Amino acid sequence: MGDFWVFGYGSLMWRPGFAHTETRKARLCGYRRALCISSHIHRGTVEKPGLVLGLDRGGSCVGMAFRVPGELSDEVMGYLRERELVTNVYLEKRLPVRFDDGSRAEAVAYVVDRSHIQYAGHIDVEEAACIVSGSVGLSGRNEDYVLNTVDHLRALGIRDRWLESVAQRLNAS
Repeated sequence: MGDFWVFGYGSLMWRPGFAHTETRKARLCGYRRALCISSHIHRGTVEKPGLVLGLDRGGSCVGMAFRVPGELSDEVMGYLRERELVTNVYLEKRLPVRFDDGSRAEAVAYVVDRSHIQYAGHIDVEEAACIVSGSVGLSGRNEDYVLNTVDHLRALGIRDRWLESVAQRLNAS
């Protein structure tokens, strides 16, 4: 297998955890970054679930793509599957991404499985902020997860107005 790309839209963008030879900003069309996954362990509990990010159908998402050398394919794919497929809420897909210069490539991406019990569906800004507010799991406060994500996106020069609106509501409460 030759070199391949991995698309990150959340923590994978600033904490990939695998060897790569190139990083480029990329747009994935047909999917959007969304707080659409119910978290019962890391950012919430069964009694008060939190929300974490997934790629859900519709719109587009700007993220980071990482070029992985082909000889590291087994190692990197093993790592990604262990990291992303713990509860099988994500589906592993190979999807086309477009880079800033207009060139395109196929990238491994993890999109939400809408039939999974953890899929929270489409949630508006107010409802997302309400669910996130006060939810705490093994990895900490759900508010911190959202605010940290927005901070990292800004540092990478990526705007996500919907997620920024959720963060605004959290900061206002």
